[in-house]
Amino acid sequence: MKELLKRFALLSVVFCLFVACSFEEKDIRIVEDFNFDWSFKLGENPGASKLEFQDSDWQKINLPHDWSIEGTFSETNLTTVQGGALPAGIGWYRKTFTISEDWVDKSVSIEFGGVYRNSEVWINGHYLGKRPNGFISFAYDLTDHLNYGEQENVIAVKVDNSEQPNSRWYTGSGIYRNVRLVASEKLHVAHWGTCVTTPNVTKEKASVNYEVTIQNNSRLIKKFKLETKVYDADDREVGKVTTLEKLFPKEILAKASTIEVLNPKLWSLNTPYMYRVVTRIYEDSELVDNYSTLFGIRYVNFDAEKGFSLNGEPTKILGVCLHQDNGALGAVANKYAIERKLNILKDMGVNAIRTAHNPPSSELLELCDQMGFIVLDEAFDVWKRKKVTYDYSVNWDKWHKKDLEDFIKRDRNHPSVIMWSIGNEIPEQYDKSGIAITKELVDIVKSLDTTRPVTCALNENNPNKNFIYKSGALDVLGFNYKHEAYEDFPERFKGEKIIASESVSALATRGHYSMPSDSIQRWPEAHKVPFEGNEDFTVSAFDQVSTYWGSTHEETWKTIKKLDFVSGLFVWTGFDYLGEPTPYTYPARSSYFGIVDLAGFPKDVYFMYQSEWTTKPVLHIVPHWNWEEGQEVDVWVYYNNADEVELFLNGESLGSKSKQDDDLHVCWQLNFQPGTLKAVSRKNGKVVLEKEIHTAGEVSKIELVTNKEQIINDHYDLVYVTVNLLDSDGNFVPKADSLIHFEIEGGGEIVGVDNGYQANLSSFKAKEIKAFNGKCLVIIQSNGKDDDIKLSVSADEGAIKTFIEIETVQN
Repeated sequence: MKELLKRFALLSVVFCLFVACSFEEKDIRIVEDFNFDWSFKLGENPGASKLEFQDSDWQKINLPHDWSIEGTFSETNLTTVQGGALPAGIGWYRKTFTISEDWVDKSVSIEFGGVYRNSEVWINGHYLGKRPNGFISFAYDLTDHLNYGEQENVIAVKVDNSEQPNSRWYTGSGIYRNVRLVASEKLHVAHWGTCVTTPNVTKEKASVNYEVTIQNNSRLIKKFKLETKVYDADDREVGKVTTLEKLFPKEILAKASTIEVLNPKLWSLNTPYMYRVVTRIYEDSELVDNYSTLFGIRYVNFDAEKGFSLNGEPTKILGVCLHQDNGALGAVANKYAIERKLNILKDMGVNAIRTAHNPPSSELLELCDQMGFIVLDEAFDVWKRKKVTYDYSVNWDKWHKKDLEDFIKRDRNHPSVIMWSIGNEIPEQYDKSGIAITKELVDIVKSLDTTRPVTCALNENNPNKNFIYKSGALDVLGFNYKHEAYEDFPERFKGEKIIASESVSALATRGHYSMPSDSIQRWPEAHKVPFEGNEDFTVSAFDQVSTYWGSTHEETWKTIKKLDFVSGLFVWTGFDYLGEPTPYTYPARSSYFGIVDLAGFPKDVYFMYQSEWTTKPVLHIVPHWNWEEGQEVDVWVYYNNADEVELFLNGESLGSKSKQDDDLHVCWQLNFQPGTLKAVSRKNGKVVLEKEIHTAGEVSKIELVTNKEQIINDHYDLVYVTVNLLDSDGNFVPKADSLIHFEIEGGGEIVGVDNGYQANLSSFKAKEIKAFNGKCLVIIQSNGKDDDIKLSVSADEGAIKTFIEIETVQN
């Protein structure tokens, strides 16, 4: 009998373990992609919020969606050229869907990543609320208004972006970020209900502080077991805490705990190691919720003398500012588009992103976590005092506290986020109201996260005149531009920690060159003197043009690199972006500030940074070698990992040169002769790299280069195809401007074309585009079909043709 009881007990334990594992494996918390099968229509559309409204004639779309990017450029659009010269207005979205009867006893919510702007949401005719801020993420509880089984539900969203101008750059219009439907049991972890910090970290162990907010939406008192486990990247359990809790109806519980992780693997720029904490809620041994939060173990420090360090390692922040648009896709937050941007920047040597000047998409932060970027996460471009007529200042009093709280709650678990910014070039820095508002905002941040410093991007560096600085509330002082004053900052701002929150504002058009290259041109202040530009709205790609408030890239970097107390810099900007076409106005409609153009093609200064910010061998010749016979041409060469560079023209040596003092390139002045220009870099007499450029003839070939060879049939994946125009010998033709036509078959559709030219007014959604300085781009998106893709490309009215095939793979 005893033996039988033992066996029964053992079987009972095994059965209980099996049941527990089974519960953990099944979908307790259901998260559904809610992006598909929406209907959309521009205009007021009276009655569109009602359940019975007929939308059969509306446009059928999938999200994310930006209707502005589909429009026509015009100088008369109310967005103005600063906002991209594309239309805005009012638009409506509707989606009809059913809910399983299995969800009757669940809590159901809808989560929006971002809607620009003034979004209002209804479910089955019931009004859920409004969010004016177009960059903030938010959620609504749908539970009390849903139909179940075969009876249909309708979600309706009105987006009002008609009050213009409301931004200093292109924002897009519509539900431009992802939407999810979430179903959980009545007892569950609340929305953004976890907070993970690692305040004490050594090589031997790390303290993981974890706070979780539990919500009881039922009408019953709930007694439950709260279990929290930490897993490493290989899903091995490395820590655990369990408590018994009780929660009354319609109440919430915030529960804090600390878990020690032994021998932690630290998140860093080169090894962005991620852990996962999972909260499980059990009622009578039944799993009712499981909520997973990714995090990293790392520690950061800013020092007034030594600058920034990550995990105790001195680290210069080598950052760029990014607006959220994705070129030809507009504001659409596609993770594959964002990943491509980050890969291009990573290859340049960038290690940090500033989210200028608003909360980014969650996809950007997730990718920064995974790829090893640090992030300066920015909340606002304005406070109470406006910069343009209808900007966020009109919503400030009612919404800033809620928006800032939601911003911090959503982003505070990302290890990539190392600092919060509460504003950019805020006008209140010039009046006493800046003191009180700064203190209020910092207090809000600190109430939700005490582990990260808070900064604000300031453009007044006189401590006696800057009231945001006078508040004494900032942990780190961020300064925009005026790099020539930085050497005085230790005396001017004694004991303060400093970062160049925005710098440079140099201007360039890819592939266009003005000479002499050593003449610096500043865009005159406030247009008091007309900009002496070019009739075709181009700017020299030599690093020789900047705004009056900024500098060339080399000017600023030479200063920052030698000042240890400056934690780093964020260059304005990593990529060109739609809107703010300084120094020109219409028909220019996108910026000239980028190190990379709007299509994702690097400008020449990209290679200066690569030679300074990476250890990979670099040898890059500027400019191309197609000029008039006898024309005097300046030749710049960027290089690293070498002592000198020797230049050859048609096999004849023009001598060797080395960078002197703080030079960032070497330069020759030549009289143009067609043929071959060759650079050879050497270290200790041994060749490091060789680079040739050739005088090109007429276009006779099309070269197609993809950023990847396969596409996933998930409706989201993107393949970027670069079109290079070549002569009969395979040389790149640097001034080619042929009209390029695209045709596509199979599992993809063309969703964007671009050429990087800042004054190109053709549609981003066309199936053709003129090459600009020898290049253009076509973007292909998966359409969900299993068929492989064939892209056919032709130029010069079909005289030159080629094609490429892209394999489609299962999701």
